[in-house]
Amino acid sequence: MLPKLAEAKYKAFISYSHADEKWAKWLHKALETYVVHRRLVGQETPAGTIPGKLSPVFRDRDELASATDLSNIIHQALSQSSALIAICSPAAARSRWVDDEILTFKRMGGEQRIFCLIVGGEPYASSQAENAAAECFPEALRYQLGEDGNLSDTPAEPIASDVRPGKDGKENAKLKLIAGLLAVGFDDLRQREAMRRQRRMALVASTSVAGMLVAFGLAAAAIIARDEAEAARRIAVIEAGKAQQTTEFLVKLFSVSDPSEARGNTVTAREILDKAARRIETELANQPEIQAALTGTIGEVYTSLGLYQQAMPLLETSLENRRALEGTQVKELAESLNRIARVSTVQADYPRAEALYNESVQALRDSGAEEALANSYAGLAELYFRMGQYERAQPLLMDVLDLRVKLLGPKSAKVADAIEELGLSHFDLGNLDQAEQMLTRSLALRREIYQGSIHPELAENLNNLASLYYQQGKLEEAKELFTESLTMFRELLGDVHPDLAAIYNNLALLNHDQKRLEPAETMYREALLQQQKIHGEEHPEVARSYNNLAYLLYDRGHRQEALEMVEKALQIALATQGLQHKDVASYRGTFGRWLAENGDYTRSVALLRESLAIKEGYFNWDHPSLLVTRFDLIESLAGAHALEEATALAQTTYDQLKLRPGEADWLTLVSESVYGDILSRNNNLEQGEPLLVHAYERLSQDTTVRAQYVRKSLQRLIDHFHRSGHEVRAKEFESTLLAISG
Repeated sequence: MLPKLAEAKYKAFISYSHADEKWAKWLHKALETYVVHRRLVGQETPAGTIPGKLSPVFRDRDELASATDLSNIIHQALSQSSALIAICSPAAARSRWVDDEILTFKRMGGEQRIFCLIVGGEPYASSQAENAAAECFPEALRYQLGEDGNLSDTPAEPIASDVRPGKDGKENAKLKLIAGLLAVGFDDLRQREAMRRQRRMALVASTSVAGMLVAFGLAAAAIIARDEAEAARRIAVIEAGKAQQTTEFLVKLFSVSDPSEARGNTVTAREILDKAARRIETELANQPEIQAALTGTIGEVYTSLGLYQQAMPLLETSLENRRALEGTQVKELAESLNRIARVSTVQADYPRAEALYNESVQALRDSGAEEALANSYAGLAELYFRMGQYERAQPLLMDVLDLRVKLLGPKSAKVADAIEELGLSHFDLGNLDQAEQMLTRSLALRREIYQGSIHPELAENLNNLASLYYQQGKLEEAKELFTESLTMFRELLGDVHPDLAAIYNNLALLNHDQKRLEPAETMYREALLQQQKIHGEEHPEVARSYNNLAYLLYDRGHRQEALEMVEKALQIALATQGLQHKDVASYRGTFGRWLAENGDYTRSVALLRESLAIKEGYFNWDHPSLLVTRFDLIESLAGAHALEEATALAQTTYDQLKLRPGEADWLTLVSESVYGDILSRNNNLEQGEPLLVHAYERLSQDTTVRAQYVRKSLQRLIDHFHRSGHEVRAKEFESTLLAISG
């Protein structure tokens, strides 16, 4: 009899082929670092009492050397495990050891506690001889256990999550496996891990080192010198001569032996950093403490410049040195862990980032270093937002704010950081009023702190509040803040940087809304190019850039290219973020709407249903994003001649929106127009016409309503007049449509 979850020595046993070792390592770390939500801990499920964490997990690191039988160690580990997870691929299907482990676990009574992670190949491909090589399920998975303890002829239906391209994605695959291990519903677990932000407006994520004000010229020397001065003061307690050695290194670093090298009076930050990175390994080899401090600092400067590939080796070296040194302070170790975690977060290596942040938090909790702990909490909260785990991020952000106010007082730059992050979290959740309060408060505090000076955090705050204004339709306010932010960033950043990519994107959006399509396209393409240089092709930020460019191309009439772009964005998002991410919902919605406008209603309806289902998982029913997708689905259903379903959905939505207190907003008016259109299509012309006329008149008079909704409401009215035989009125309104579409 296998043990229940809470009593088991191992929460799970991972069975895998050596060829799939990288997936085994990822899964092992992902499970052992997962913290079960406190509301689930202690609940009784068929798996037993839910524990607070899912560790330890058994992972056999190598294929067994023996060719006879499972080793005693493996057999014992299987008997002490609550569940078995098989990593499935063609290599696993061919592995005798994976097959034996699964069969042994079934014979121990664990047939209902076997879960699968598909990483390659095809399930049940072996049912056709020509496809047998693609089979990913070992034989012991494909068939149920018979009463005699051997495999029967009855096919099994393994519970599987799937990380192949276009399937679940890493995050949802992990959550599905955890749901199985805990014996809770995936939807319940996913809702507790509610999804991360998605908005067409890219927000600047702060990757700057605290206090790093300049990324050009000799000012970079001041950045490094400041941090190294701190390092030297700490190290001087151990041996005074080491501080002198640090000074000599920095003097040589910033000296120019040949006057022609200076090209005037300026040495660029990149030249200084590259020079330091080359020399630090050899010149300070006998001083590992100083070397660890300097490599970490230079790595973080590279990070602040968006040069992640150059940063990571230095940060790894710094962490290795600090782990090896005796007497390394907890704060220093946590600093090294956090630096690598930040880069891993930006590169979307979320499992590694989470493991590093958790190690940092664990080390700091009992150290009394509350300020460092607040920094680790802040990094972990940002990671959770990117992973879509809202409930885990929000309490961390509140703790960060409380700790910083306690330690630093209410008028500190780090307090402003915490307020801004809370504002962004409200933005992500669609709480725009609360977001505006927080972002305005953090901006006012930063203006007071910096008193007219430029600073990257001030520029970021300006950009983020401008992004919120943009979302609210306050375009003039947004333009003013974007322009101020851009002026600062141009003084602070180099040619390629994540923050510059965001600014290009934001200005492209403003030009786009103002119908300056040519400069908008140039800026969108520059934003995309920067994101590709920074992240490569497979990254969520690249997908967002494709999506934004697609909108511009569609508006310029390049519809086929636009459809290709948004489909590319969708495929990248599916591969990097999983089936249930809000980005995926957005791209499906856009793709579906455009297909409908091009007459492909069958594909459109399927995409819009999927988009709506995702959004319903974490938005209130009257959230603008959800309602717009619902309107699109209604119109696609009508186009596909599914008028009965379209009518029911349109009437329900309109009736719900009318019950909201206050004067009808633009969403209610759009809903009125959509419902009027459906009534007209159903030949209820007399009922539909007043709704269509009223909605168009009100929408056209409201200058805050986006032009696309006014145009669509007018087009519905025109279509209605054609149906009712009022061709003169139809032509009058067609002239109006032509004028406003100009």
